[in-house]
Amino acid sequence: MKIVLAYSGGLDTSVILSWLKEEYEAEIIAFCANIGQAEELHGLPKKARKTGASKLYIDDLQEEFARDFIFPILQAGAVYENQYLLGTSIARPLIAKRMVEIARKEKADAIAHGATGKGNDQVRFELTAAALAPRLPVIAPWRDASFREQFPGRAEMIAYCEQKGIPVQATARKPYSMDRNLLHISYEAGMLEDPWYDSSHPRNREYFTTLSVLPEDAPNQAEYVELEFAKGNCRAVNGRKMTPLEVMKTLNKLGGRHGVGRVDLVENRFVGMKSRGVYETPGGAILHAGHRHMESLTMDREVMHLRDSLVPRYAELVYYGFWFSPERFALQALVTESQKNVTGTVRLKLYKGGIYVAGRKSPFSLYNPHIATMEADPARAYDQSDATGFIRLNALRLKVAAGVHGPLKG
Repeated sequence: MKIVLAYSGGLDTSVILSWLKEEYEAEIIAFCANIGQAEELHGLPKKARKTGASKLYIDDLQEEFARDFIFPILQAGAVYENQYLLGTSIARPLIAKRMVEIARKEKADAIAHGATGKGNDQVRFELTAAALAPRLPVIAPWRDASFREQFPGRAEMIAYCEQKGIPVQATARKPYSMDRNLLHISYEAGMLEDPWYDSSHPRNREYFTTLSVLPEDAPNQAEYVELEFAKGNCRAVNGRKMTPLEVMKTLNKLGGRHGVGRVDLVENRFVGMKSRGVYETPGGAILHAGHRHMESLTMDREVMHLRDSLVPRYAELVYYGFWFSPERFALQALVTESQKNVTGTVRLKLYKGGIYVAGRKSPFSLYNPHIATMEADPARAYDQSDATGFIRLNALRLKVAAGVHGPLKG
């Protein structure tokens, strides 16, 4: 039997690689997607072989990730539960897509992942596989009772790795789980399972500051950045043309220096429970803010309100794992149409964890100072007298209802 395993070299997938090989008497082909983990990829080939893999694929998918996954969700303004910029969620369909491709190339019998049976990632991996390779079996060890009996907690997994001589980052002192990519880094479990625990306290700066400093440690001097957008996508930073990958790397460094994009939230998982996560998303936070300010200048009101009404649905689709679904493709088509005039430049000020707009301009600006002015309108496009009838018509249903039911009480 041949199994392709999504492998990060972390605690869970290290244990699972060894366990799968023994339990299924299988050849394990490990796959790691390079989507911006940086130093976490160092030494991975040696570690995978030592853990029992017959082969390791490390594919650099960073440009594809930025262009085809990160930029579309930022263009859509997608934020889950008004806080989470979907850093882990959007990475999973790309990883699963490549796993399916490797499985076909290697003529594998199944693919496997290390997502826990309690989380969202299991759904994201398997819905993607269902859409792209409906007949390919998926093995999920965390849903196997014998696996859970052997590894009831992270302490047992750490002990297993020590016994097998597998080096892992997780320790009894740092038991939380991390997931890093080009868009963000997330932290879960361990001490974070207490929602009263203060992840932003200065004493924790060594734990949750991989991509960004705490706001109080940011420079005392504000820094400005100019983002140039074309059809809703950032094409240049401070006048320099960049690829999506270059944009993300540049803004991650800049935003991280000023402590922007830090989020600590309790969110609703797709499987029905609440979970607590800490996220650092410096570049994504800058792009999200800049994009919104560009839209405010260039997007028609009704188009914006329609798109905004669909943002929660779009974000849910990504969070739940329905990236490769007909409804997500349909929403993306609407997003693409809505963005055709979202072109121009936004200037932002970064200071102590905050992102502030400091100017915006566009050749497609719908803002007309001659119409909006509080002075006499030289264009004569708006006559204040017209507002009387406008208000009277909008008030009609309220007056009729008040006449029938009585005035509403404040």
